[in-house]
Amino acid sequence: MESFFESVAASIRTNLLAGDSYLTILEGLGVTLIISALGILFGTIWGAVLCSLAMSRIKIFQKTARGIIAVLRGSPVLLILMILYYVVFTGSRTNPVIIAVIGFALNSGAHIAEVMRSALTAVDQKQIEVARMLGFSRLKAFLAVTLPQAGRVAKPVYQNAVINLIQWTSVVGYITITDLTRTVNNIGARTGDPFFALFLAVLIYLGIAYLVYFLFSLGEKRGDAA
Repeated sequence: MESFFESVAASIRTNLLAGDSYLTILEGLGVTLIISALGILFGTIWGAVLCSLAMSRIKIFQKTARGIIAVLRGSPVLLILMILYYVVFTGSRTNPVIIAVIGFALNSGAHIAEVMRSALTAVDQKQIEVARMLGFSRLKAFLAVTLPQAGRVAKPVYQNAVINLIQWTSVVGYITITDLTRTVNNIGARTGDPFFALFLAVLIYLGIAYLVYFLFSLGEKRGDAA
């Protein structure tokens, strides 16, 4: 047992303290969080646009949106990133982080659009009709009746979409971005101790996932209290 703790201490010194490697890991973590946060933000906006078009009564909007959703949902996010980086933005000076945000927003937005559409169609239409009969405008009925119920239905799936996006940011190294995964992989290769570095990355991703779960549960409790 004593030799085990000595081995762990040696790995910590080698992988984290030597050459201030922990600062490099924090920088990589910051890049991962930036891509994740912006990807979810713009992905949610893009998803709302696609959802509204997919539910439109105008056939051309409806079919176009559903076609876009099908293509983006069926395409691996890594493939989307590589097409954007090596084809669409080739030769440009666009920051790879911006390209990654665009790629994740496109992909996650398609998934979120389906989450929104399923949640909205799950709301009982009779409640909306009653609200309209009571004098609610269409917008007020949506905000007071449809949105709260659809939000509760969509929450678990949307939460999973957020966590999946965070986990999928681990592939951005393929487009030359030094994120958390690439950082710890480089450290493991340099120190000759890849297991410790990669295990540390797993723990960090798990910590982020549980933080997301906590934030969603906190928001749900506040919503119930309100």
